[in-house]
Amino acid sequence: MFTHRLFALPALLLICAALTAHAQPTIANAASSAPAAGAALQGPALLSALRSGGYVVYFRHTATDFSRGDSAMSSYTDCDNQRLLSPQGQRDATAIGQRIRALQLPVGEALASPYCRTMDHARLMLTTVTPRNEIREAQGNDYAGLKQLLATPVPVGTNRWIVGHGTPFRAVAGAPHLSEGEAAVIRPGTTGWTVLARLMVADWAALGSTP
Repeated sequence: MFTHRLFALPALLLICAALTAHAQPTIANAASSAPAAGAALQGPALLSALRSGGYVVYFRHTATDFSRGDSAMSSYTDCDNQRLLSPQGQRDATAIGQRIRALQLPVGEALASPYCRTMDHARLMLTTVTPRNEIREAQGNDYAGLKQLLATPVPVGTNRWIVGHGTPFRAVAGAPHLSEGEAAVIRPGTTGWTVLARLMVADWAALGSTP
């Protein structure tokens, strides 16, 4: 029996080492989602950075019809019983997508909360999108999955585009709250992130224009 334990111990140590190697790093919530002092980008510098890639662009969905609610929804695909994009929100998402293509900004991952309003925004903006529950789900009020998406490095030459909601983003990234259609440009950093810019809907039309 003692011999079996001697053989079992190295195997147990290997398993523990493997689990430790694959454990996700702990990511703390940020205090503020305002662009970081000394790191903020705007105008040509922001455009150049986005074209080079390596960033996360997180949107709160564009304008919605607040006469509708989500309380009666039976599933994420039950769009008849959810708050949806308003006609203006649809136009805004489409216009942002046109600017993304006109500015030749690289698109790698295109992810959205599975709610109809976020999926609709993402499809109008980027056409093809993958729903990700962790963008919306509270996950014990920690939003661990969302923090991983914000902090996981993005390869140079591409960007990770996310369409989500205001409340989860504020919970992990801090105030000020994102307006409908507003985006935060983020530099991921494995155990955290840095907000470099925030763009309102109208700012996309000005990005890349000659002063």
